[in-house]
Amino acid sequence: MDREIIIGLETHVELKTKSKIFCSCSAQFGGEPNTNTCPRCLAMPGTLPVLNKQAVEFAMKAALALNCEILPFCVFDRKNYFYPDLPKGFQTSQYTYPLARNGYIDIKVNGKTRRIRINRIHLEDDAGKSIHEKNYSLVDLNRAGVPLIEIVTEPDIRSPEEARLYLEKLKAILEYTEVSDCRMEEGSLRCDANISLRPFGSDKLGTKTEIKNLNSFRSVQRGLEYEVWRQNQALDNGEEIVQETLQWDEDLGVTVPMRSKEEAHDYRYFPEPDLVPTVITEEWIEAVRSTIPELPDSRFKRFVEEYGLPEYDAEVLTASRPVADYYEACLKFCPDPKAVSNWVMVDLFALLKANNMELADCLISPENLGEMIKLIKEGTISSKIAKTVFEEMFKTGKTASTIVEEKGLVQISDEGELRALVERVVAESPKSVEDYKNGKKKALGFMVGQVMKETKGKANPQLVNKLLLEILDN
Repeated sequence: MDREIIIGLETHVELKTKSKIFCSCSAQFGGEPNTNTCPRCLAMPGTLPVLNKQAVEFAMKAALALNCEILPFCVFDRKNYFYPDLPKGFQTSQYTYPLARNGYIDIKVNGKTRRIRINRIHLEDDAGKSIHEKNYSLVDLNRAGVPLIEIVTEPDIRSPEEARLYLEKLKAILEYTEVSDCRMEEGSLRCDANISLRPFGSDKLGTKTEIKNLNSFRSVQRGLEYEVWRQNQALDNGEEIVQETLQWDEDLGVTVPMRSKEEAHDYRYFPEPDLVPTVITEEWIEAVRSTIPELPDSRFKRFVEEYGLPEYDAEVLTASRPVADYYEACLKFCPDPKAVSNWVMVDLFALLKANNMELADCLISPENLGEMIKLIKEGTISSKIAKTVFEEMFKTGKTASTIVEEKGLVQISDEGELRALVERVVAESPKSVEDYKNGKKKALGFMVGQVMKETKGKANPQLVNKLLLEILDN
């Protein structure tokens, strides 16, 4: 039986505040275990929470960028559960009155736009971290109290691929707003996926399972693909799907049961008595809205219209704010949008990937890349030589002109010098000349190659072609 896939995602995003949400302890990642803590983080009796205003504003900024409606007030609740890394015995979250509702993200799937609705965004504090060794477990509470927003979609996602595309777009928007660094490897962006299957045409949702431990976008797609297969197999065999929480095992490529799936009543939510409701005025909302930068969709449209880029180039370049900023900075020094796009998307990306580096660590400044492309356009270096120059720039951070001078890489564009060399190559290649005269155009390429070999790649290839054609066609 063909079945429809129903997926909803819950994404926890760590906000990039300096301090935690209810105390002044550092929210910075890392540090020696249990050093970024205070009596409040440790849930000592008598300690009271004080709400971090910047955390609220970052949450509002994210909500507005995600097309959400900010509610006039929000209320914190106690979400009760017991675990060693949660010293309070409850998480301070929002349930009945969250910060924002009714947003959406538009994604492109096979050239078509799909709208994924966002049910709600709410603020909460993070728990600590349990570290499990062979015979014992340890608890690090540095992360306890770090501010989070949880972004909950409607069950609008219809494939594992759509789930990945949604998360990639979400990450891009959050990075543009600078409310989070979204580093999945550090846990600042974590995703849980709810998935169920139902017969096509049915409007009744099937029994869902929740998948945890999805530590990358690839894991999200793989975990959901496996769960689609597993649920289909079970239903085909007449088995019932059990509502449970599953853990994704990356090494084995399977989901593993953890526990039965909790419902809201299992957490015994009730309003947090130590925090008053947070009133959010229209003036406050507009003040936050004014801080939102140009977002990926708007920047994509501008790159196509203003720079004349193909949609593919614009999509790749605007998927990351640092990349889009770097690209536009390059254009200030070399106003050739397509040439800069090619060098960033092909050559720069390749070297970053090969060296497992982030763009922020790259030694090639936008000014230096712009200068190198101008040297190509001016005929000082060939495109082939530019590859060598570019790799040296990447290793050393030197300017293109410095490398060209140090290594003697200036392109030979003197027509008189090249004509003499071309004539000699023609004289020494009677078979290639005969082949060319007989219509074998590949023979021309052989002779160009001989000239380039003689000059160690420094000859201007366009000029070499021009001179060869002049000599051969006369």
